[in-house]
Order: sequence, then C-alpha cells, then structure tokens
Amino acid sequence: MKVDVLIIGAGAAGLMCAITAGQRGRRVLVVDHANKVGKKILMSGGGRCNFTNLGTTPANYLSANPHFAKSALARYTPRDFIALVEKHRIAWHEKELGQLFCDDSSKQIVRMLLDECAAAGVTVEANCAVQRVRKTAEGFSVLTARGEVHAESLVVASGGLSIPSMGASGFGYELARQFGHAVLPTRAGLVPLTLSGKHQEHYADLAGVALPMAEARIGKQGFRAGLLFTHRGLSGPAILQISSYWQPGDDLRLDLLPDLDLGAYLVGQRAARPLAELKTVLGEVLPKRLAQRLCEQWLGNRPMRQYREPELTQIGAQLAAWPITASGTEGYRTAEVTLGGVDTDGLSSSTMQSKLVPGLYFVGEVVDVTGWLGGYNFQWAWASGRAAGESA
Repeated sequence: MKVDVLIIGAGAAGLMCAITAGQRGRRVLVVDHANKVGKKILMSGGGRCNFTNLGTTPANYLSANPHFAKSALARYTPRDFIALVEKHRIAWHEKELGQLFCDDSSKQIVRMLLDECAAAGVTVEANCAVQRVRKTAEGFSVLTARGEVHAESLVVASGGLSIPSMGASGFGYELARQFGHAVLPTRAGLVPLTLSGKHQEHYADLAGVALPMAEARIGKQGFRAGLLFTHRGLSGPAILQISSYWQPGDDLRLDLLPDLDLGAYLVGQRAARPLAELKTVLGEVLPKRLAQRLCEQWLGNRPMRQYREPELTQIGAQLAAWPITASGTEGYRTAEVTLGGVDTDGLSSSTMQSKLVPGLYFVGEVVDVTGWLGGYNFQWAWASGRAAGESA
C-alpha cells in the first residue's frame, strides 16, 4: 500500500494532523494498535472531554526548551478549535479557569474528528500495530499488522507512558532513538503524590477528606485548587498540578486556607469565644477530621483563652506553609501525562519535522512538551498536530 502520509497513533494529535494533511489533498493513513481510536479523549474530563483552555499560553507548559511550543500554539489557538466544535454543533461550557468541556459527552469530540477525517479522505485503522519501520529512498517502509505501507512522510503521534491500561507504551521513544533522536528522561506528570512511613501514618485515616481550596507550592511555583487526602497520600487538582514540578526531596508546602488570614482569625476567635477549644475553632474553617488530627499530632489543643496572641499568629503561619514530605507518585498507572520525551532540539518548532530525518515528524505527548491540568495538553495536541499536518 502506498500513501503520502502515514500517522502512527489515532489520538488527539494524530487525528488533527491527519485532518490537516488530508485537507491539503494528501493521501493519509492513520494506524493505531488499540482496539478503538481516541481512548484518552473518551476518558478525559470525566467523560466530557476538557478539550481546551481559553487561557493557553506557552507559560502553561513544561519543556527543556520553554520557547519550543510558542510557534504551534500561536498558529492554532483555542478559538480555532472552538470554531471546529461549533461547526459540528457540539454544545460546550466553561467550567472554571478557562477549562472548556462538552455539555454531553467526549464521544462527540471523537466523532467530530473522525467525521473530519472522512471528509478529508483520511483512512483510519484501529487494531493495527506497527511491527517495523525502515527509511527508504522514497520515504518510509512500515510493516503493520495489515501488511506493508510505503509512505513519503511518517508522523509519530503514539503518545507517552501514562495510563498503560489504555495501551500506552514507549513505542514513540524507541522509534525516535532508532532515527538518532535524543529522548529526555520521562516521568509521570499530573499524578497523585504518595507518602510513606510516619508521614503516611499521620494522614492515612483521613482518606476521603477534601479541601475545596488549598495552595500547593514548591519554591516560587504554586497552584490553588482542590486537595484530597487518599489512602496512600494526596491528590486533587492542586496536587496533580504541583506533581509535574515535584522531584524527590523537594520542599513541598501547603497553604490549607489560602483565602483566610488564619492568624488574625484565630486572634479574633480568642476574643469572641475564649472557652472554645482550638480544634473546635479550626474545625469550623477546615474539615473537622483534619482539624482534629492537626491538633492531636502537631498543634496541641487548649481553650482559646490559654493561647497568647503570638502563638495563634504562629499557628496561622504554620498552616499557611504546612510541610509535606512526599515519597513518590502513583506513577504512570494514574498519571494523566508523561513529562520528558523526544528532545525538541532535534525538531522544527514550526513544522514538528525531524532535523535529522526528512519526512519524519513527532507530535503531541511523545514530544518533550507537557501542559498543566485543565485542557492545555489537548491544545498542544491540536496545535502540534496541525503544524505537522500543514507540512507532512
């Protein structure tokens, strides 16, 4: 079989690349080893697909080269993707912080992409694993489960290592190395953090306790969002966000009440309710079980009148920079993304084409560009897929 463009991976980036190349009149084949296409799209956003973020900027991405994503993101914006969604009459809403979701189902986004592929004459084959890739004089020879495919251009859109139960693998990294590309160390991102030993014992029975708003900080990088105690550690959006920046040994701090000057509040409560115990007062602004644990384990517990004003101010300061010693993460099993990947130094930022092998492209999560939680990774998939599709 001969095609102009062969795309390995029928996820967000691969399908967007296929649509774009197909609209240019290129003969495009997309293959995916999974039994159905767009699996990560389908599970995203609790089944409603957080398909982009209105506030997308290059600053919302982690990469060894923070400038690499600028070109693609500038040329295909959230507004461009919204226009496509509205063309297909898919109802959507903004949840918070610019995060856009389908009103109904993430299946609509997959259907939209497949309909666009069909309109552009693109062929999409699921259950079609790639067994071998070779460079030829005319382009590439790729042995698939359905036979040999000859292609002028080859686009690798095979994703990262996150959520292996959905078919994630390191295939894209192996292919990159085969063709001489550097692959930066990979690790799980947007992932719950785990605690161990005494640190876990202190919090283990708080599993299920949630804070609607907390701030997780490492150095100057901080995120305000919900936080959840789990059986093994900490989760929730604030933790998932900071996890992409966390490395073992980092000084992780939590502000348990970022919207309250807790020291001043406690001083006021001492005057208003001198007989109330500290755990009772804290239990009115924090989950009761958490307040009780903090008092039992660290802060002590006395009637408010028995605290001096500087002591209460100090307690407020402690809970605004509460130290957490994480021992690790839940790993790729639950990670939403993979940090690291194909080194951007070997790619063109405008076309995603390899600087080493003409006709070879890398897009989406396989590249060392990782977005924050909240639709940013999909926007990178659309933008990088589009950039490659305009050139491949």
